[in-house]
Amino acid sequence: MNAVIGMHGAGGFRAQCGLVEGALMFVEIFLADKGKKENEISEVCFQFAKKFTEKYVSLQCFDLRPNGFTNNDPPHACEKLTIDVIIYTYHYLYTIFKNISII
Repeated sequence: MNAVIGMHGAGGFRAQCGLVEGALMFVEIFLADKGKKENEISEVCFQFAKKFTEKYVSLQCFDLRPNGFTNNDPPHACEKLTIDVIIYTYHYLYTIFKNISII
């Protein structure tokens, strides 16, 4: 759990989107639990990041966030993006896990 403390965009640095970080953490934990080797897990993570970037243009929170950042950001500025990414991630990982005989 201590590994996730600074994950929200690199501790607020507005770097990698938390939606990406969360998906990658899930993949790492899930596949390790299924006995997959580090190189297999790493490849799935790499391909997820590659495909995510192809679809959403960036992994960076600052780029993905609607209207960037301001001092008066609304509390749920990324709500639509969050829903879209969760659905995308579910479908993408379902396909990947099915292809590597995890599900």
